[in-house]
Amino acid sequence: MDEGSRASANWGVIGHEWAVDFLRRALRHGRNRHAYLISGSPSLGKMKLARAYAMALNCEKRNAADRPCLDCRACKAVDRGSDPDLLVISQADGQPPKIDEIRHAAHALALKPFASRYRIAIFDDFDLVAPLAQDALLKTLEEPPDYAVMILIAANAERILPTVRSRAQMLPLRPAPLELMKDTLISRGCDEERADLIARLSCGRAGWALKALADDETLAIREEMLNLLRDVLAGTRLARIKAAETLSKRVGRDKAELRHVLDIWQTYWRDVALQCLDSPVKPCNGDRRAEIRALAQRIGPANALEALKATQRMLQTLDTNANLRLALDALFLDYPGLD
Repeated sequence: MDEGSRASANWGVIGHEWAVDFLRRALRHGRNRHAYLISGSPSLGKMKLARAYAMALNCEKRNAADRPCLDCRACKAVDRGSDPDLLVISQADGQPPKIDEIRHAAHALALKPFASRYRIAIFDDFDLVAPLAQDALLKTLEEPPDYAVMILIAANAERILPTVRSRAQMLPLRPAPLELMKDTLISRGCDEERADLIARLSCGRAGWALKALADDETLAIREEMLNLLRDVLAGTRLARIKAAETLSKRVGRDKAELRHVLDIWQTYWRDVALQCLDSPVKPCNGDRRAEIRALAQRIGPANALEALKATQRMLQTLDTNANLRLALDALFLDYPGLD
């Protein structure tokens, strides 16, 4: 492996080589921006890229092409989460950062670094931050100190104020290719059949795939939620409402957990719809092929597509202040199988 490839490997990012190359060129030529907006669906590796860039910015290696080195004080401090010049602002108890937290971060960015080149702030889920709180960062974006770098992370960049977006370098991430995900999992000791299943279920989300590889609970939860969906489809109207109540109590106010459940169901309904249309595309849920085939024959393409659309509408509902319990009631009653 040549030095350039080794430096890229130190970023630890899967499937976003173009973004790594872009940021490495900026480091080499001293053209770092004061603000970046990394966007893309959950578990794509947005935070991984943000932390790797923070590490590269403050790495103590003289040659920019060698950053991050992973061995110097600054790199190790970022990796441990103990770097005094790196501030990470994220959700607490399922709630996005409030305006006071954004103002505190802006104040911290105005202070000179303690021990590094830059003071860096990473704002996770910034698209969920209220517009007034987003606006609290605008002055810092307009007149940033030379040593300040802001990295905004968002699942949906369109939910960020235009005045904020226009002042940040956009880095939209896309899902990693299936074969890359599969090869990565195999290289980490996963057998080929399991690697194929995880890669397909991940839909190109490296974070999800690596979590599923390392923690059996990820696939166990998927199994549990698919069984719940199967029971909902076989249940009466009353049984479906009780199932919605049970799921609502389980997730509470944690929209991220419910989003994960809906993502599982969305891939399942996609597989059912493709089966209804006799598509040659291999299903994501290949371990449930017989069940998917039977359901497709029972409900037909129109019902399968409507169930997929209903799940997608529910995902959109999570971006609003709608009552989640009532929304789940409606979703389960919209699913096919009721007379």
